[in-house]
Amino acid sequence: MSSSPSINAIELRGVTKRFATPSGGIHTALRDLDMEVAPGEFCAVVGPTGCGKSTTLTLVSGLEKASRGTVKVDGRPVTGVTPGVGFMFQTDAVFPWKSVLDNVAAGPRFRGAGRRKANDAARDWLRRVGLAGFEDRYPHQLSGGMRKRVALAQSLINEPRVLLMDEPFAALDVQTRSIMSDELLGLWEQTRPAVIFVTHDLEEAIALADKVIVLTAGPGRIKATFRIDLPRPRKAQEIRFTDAFVSLYSEIWEALRSEVETAYARSTAEVTT
Repeated sequence: MSSSPSINAIELRGVTKRFATPSGGIHTALRDLDMEVAPGEFCAVVGPTGCGKSTTLTLVSGLEKASRGTVKVDGRPVTGVTPGVGFMFQTDAVFPWKSVLDNVAAGPRFRGAGRRKANDAARDWLRRVGLAGFEDRYPHQLSGGMRKRVALAQSLINEPRVLLMDEPFAALDVQTRSIMSDELLGLWEQTRPAVIFVTHDLEEAIALADKVIVLTAGPGRIKATFRIDLPRPRKAQEIRFTDAFVSLYSEIWEALRSEVETAYARSTAEVTT
């Protein structure tokens, strides 16, 4: 069932998240965070290390519960692991003992699809991500970029309404990362889930997103939101050289720089004390 256009795909209101520390104290990762993502919107989140970017994803997915405030997906409060939400992590979430085909087919099989139907769907998605002919390979036989393509197919085969991505391309070299950005945009255009894409790379954020949210140094809250009015369909490798991109980068970096400097100063002070 598709979401009503008037209902946000993702909505966080007054969200605070606290964790107990090993020393017995309390760490506040997020404080009074308000965020919304419309259906079909690609939202990138940037901010310094420790500002709660990844924590935001775990709250939306239902892997963690907010200490205070409300988290909703498609207008419904998140009370546990959220149906219809895909999560792509930094590290590959693949089964090393399964073939590429079986890895991609695992989601449909888990949801009750028969083997033949699941395998047919997996072959279709492997073709879409450029891995036709690699169905019988195992993860250790693939390059880093190919494993990321498997991970994309694993996530998108389930046709999620919401896709959460936690620095999924961070471990790749610059050239492969740029190629994967274009791959992601092409695949996202096919089904248009709402996306929260967490990254430390501001260029990556602007190249991919409809809007970029800047979080403050922890405890994280929204400092600024920027609309990315660059044309779609978009080629991430090419859009970076346009004047509009350079202007957006300069504007967003002005908001982000002071938060990065604050986080760095805090970490330096902790090391020297």
